[in-house]
Amino acid sequence: MSAPRTMLDKLWGAHEVLRRDDGVSLLWVDRHLVHEGSHHAFAKLADRGLAVAEPDLTFGVVDHYAPTRNRDAIADPQIARMVGTLQENAARHGIRLFGLRDPGQGIVHVVGPEQGLTLPGLLINCGDSHTSTHGAFGALAFGIGATEVAHVLATQTIWQARPKSMRITVDGALGPGVSAKDVALHWIAKLGTDGARGHAIEYAGSTIRGLSMEGRMTLCNLSIEGGARFGMVAPDQTTLDYVRGRPGAPKGEAWESAAEYWLKLPSDPGATFDREVAVNAAEIAPTLTWGTTPEQALPIDATVPDPARLEPGKADQARDALDYMGLSPGRPIAGTPIDQVFIGSCTNARVEDLRLAAMVLRGRQAKVPGMVSPGSTPVRLQAEREGLDLVFIKAGLDWVGSGCSMCVGMNGDIVAPGKRCASSTNRNFKGRQGRGARTHIMSPAMVAAAAVTGELTDVRPFLTKRAA
Repeated sequence: MSAPRTMLDKLWGAHEVLRRDDGVSLLWVDRHLVHEGSHHAFAKLADRGLAVAEPDLTFGVVDHYAPTRNRDAIADPQIARMVGTLQENAARHGIRLFGLRDPGQGIVHVVGPEQGLTLPGLLINCGDSHTSTHGAFGALAFGIGATEVAHVLATQTIWQARPKSMRITVDGALGPGVSAKDVALHWIAKLGTDGARGHAIEYAGSTIRGLSMEGRMTLCNLSIEGGARFGMVAPDQTTLDYVRGRPGAPKGEAWESAAEYWLKLPSDPGATFDREVAVNAAEIAPTLTWGTTPEQALPIDATVPDPARLEPGKADQARDALDYMGLSPGRPIAGTPIDQVFIGSCTNARVEDLRLAAMVLRGRQAKVPGMVSPGSTPVRLQAEREGLDLVFIKAGLDWVGSGCSMCVGMNGDIVAPGKRCASSTNRNFKGRQGRGARTHIMSPAMVAAAAVTGELTDVRPFLTKRAA
């Protein structure tokens, strides 16, 4: 009998075409997702006179530079050029493009799953670091660089060194107001931004099984912020229920066969991992960042750390972060005034995220300006059918179109220098949302609570009032 295998073992073996003497594998790519930033790779193909090897397995999405307002007449010539270049490359190579006027347009890591392009067991690449999102379906999904994008376009394969395996097991019930975003920030703060470096994470445990697909996508999306190559959740009935009926999902007998195979992908009992980490869900509180990396996070009821009490390397980083963020050590993070809020990004802009934020905002007024950018056009339309857009608008927030928006600040949506933003995005690096911007990342519900109070706030009392 063969030894028990991890899900990583199964997926890697299924896609390995060959292995070099140095151990690096040539892997077959099932789905290749490209966006405006992929123009360098298309240029490499043009220079060599090459065509896209498998255009039917390649999908283009306008998201990073997508205007969230006034799409019919893009004022910024650079943004118009980036969008136009992707349109031209897609047309030249016969690639399906989710363009600005396409009913399926949105952020690439939202579009893939909702269109059924993302399926269990696939290997998925994109020139974007948060491609790990798709691992929520039990897929090998990771971001790649421009040269690798060109290689995939030309060959539908990629050279890749196999990462070590790591299992993060989360057990127990999450408390009120605690979401997948908080689970991710909790373990990253606990282990550090290098805590999972060189590993592929498989998330397991009763807490993970209890998450919706939206929550699992949020968790896998943030895996790379803890240094992991990618994150995965094994397929189960929750996965099948989400995938069934999607445009790209198998139909009829093909569905039955695929579903049977997908449910064999979870790690075998007794499979061994290179590293095991256990997390108690009861210890996780609503969590947010205070510094300039996702590792610099803490529960909302905690105080800003004192660099003098940290180890030397961490102390210097903390001093630099506190200086940039304009915070003082030893003070409660709750009550810190903010200037604006943002709800969006590939991490937290699905309809479930918008529902949670609207639950907090319904009947309340925001004290600061803000923007809500749904993850895709289908998400926007669903939210409008449910009246969520009116909740945001009545609260005083802007309801805009779908795209990466203020997460990366490439389309003109930015935070002004020195301004503090409560954001549902994935990174709080210096200048991420604009030069000099101060970003605190947290769940959409926490962002909504901050909007209502005008300061960093514990969302739990707001939810308790609703329940009463």
